[in-house]
Amino acid sequence: MAIKKTQSRTVKNTRTWVTHEFPALFDEKSEVLLLGSIPSPKSREQGFYYGHPQNRFWKVLASVLNEPTPETIDEKKAMLLEHHIALWDVLDSCTIIGASDTSIEDVVPNDIASLIAKTKIKRIFCTGATAHKLYEKYCEKATGIKAVKLPSTSPANCAVKFEKLVEAYGEIRRETTNA
Repeated sequence: MAIKKTQSRTVKNTRTWVTHEFPALFDEKSEVLLLGSIPSPKSREQGFYYGHPQNRFWKVLASVLNEPTPETIDEKKAMLLEHHIALWDVLDSCTIIGASDTSIEDVVPNDIASLIAKTKIKRIFCTGATAHKLYEKYCEKATGIKAVKLPSTSPANCAVKFEKLVEAYGEIRRETTNA
C-alpha cells in the first residue's frame, strides 16, 4: 500500500516502523498500571498518550475519578499521579498501518516488569483487546500479574457507549487508595 494524499486527507496508509517516543508515566506511589498497545499517530504528534481528539480515554477516566476532564498534558499527568495511576504501552516498537492495532506486527515489548519493580503496582489494566493480547503474550510471565481487559476508548470502537466505558473503567477507581 502506498500513501496517497489528497488535499485534505490520507487515502491509504503504508506499514510504518514505529518506536515509542515518550516515557512511561509513573512514580513510586503508583498502584495501578494502564497499558495501551502503542501510541497512535495523533498521540505521537502531541507527545503524550491518547492524543486523538475523539478518543474518549481522558473523559472516561476523569468521570471515573470524579475529576474535571484534563486538557493539557500537565493536567493529565497530575490527575494520573494524584490517583496513583501509571500509564504506558505494551510495545516499545512495532510495524503498524496508521493507528490500526489489528495491523501490528514485528513487535518489541516494553520492559513492564522493570517498571513494576520501581512502584507499588499490583493491578494492570489493558485499554483494549490488542493491548491485552500483546501483554499476555509478551509481558505477563515476566510480571506475574494477570491483566484486566477493558474496552477500547478509541474512536474506532464507537459502538461502546460512554456510560458502558465508565462502568468498565470504574474498576480502576476501586483499585487505587486515592480514589
